[in-house]
Amino acid sequence: MSPLPEPLTEFERNARTLLEESVRRIDGRTRSRLNQARQAAVTAAAARRAPWWRGFTLMPAAGAATAALLVAVVLWQRQPAGELPLPDVARVSAEHPVEDLDLLADSDAMELIENWDGSFYEWAAAQNDASGESNS
Repeated sequence: MSPLPEPLTEFERNARTLLEESVRRIDGRTRSRLNQARQAAVTAAAARRAPWWRGFTLMPAAGAATAALLVAVVLWQRQPAGELPLPDVARVSAEHPVEDLDLLADSDAMELIENWDGSFYEWAAAQNDASGESNS
């Protein structure tokens, strides 16, 4: 809907009258040049091209580049789900002699461990170390 035209004020009527008189006083050559300039400006405004980044020709390439960047960031941030590292065999054998493994495999030894008498076992180990004997 268009708004209803409001009646012109005295100022607007005087401004319109002055404008129309000034247009009548301009010679034909100047009017022609002004009209040509106006037409050139209207044509240039209609022919204005959109910026290159707004064109749809680069949208697939930009989408592919964005997707590749997103995949790279996701893969880079992901923690590896690798297996636990295997212990070094030489170091494990030095830390845990074979006798310890034999002790764990023997069910009678497990019963002794469950009924732990710490002072006796410490005394027996100290006697074994003092005499220099070994069970091997």
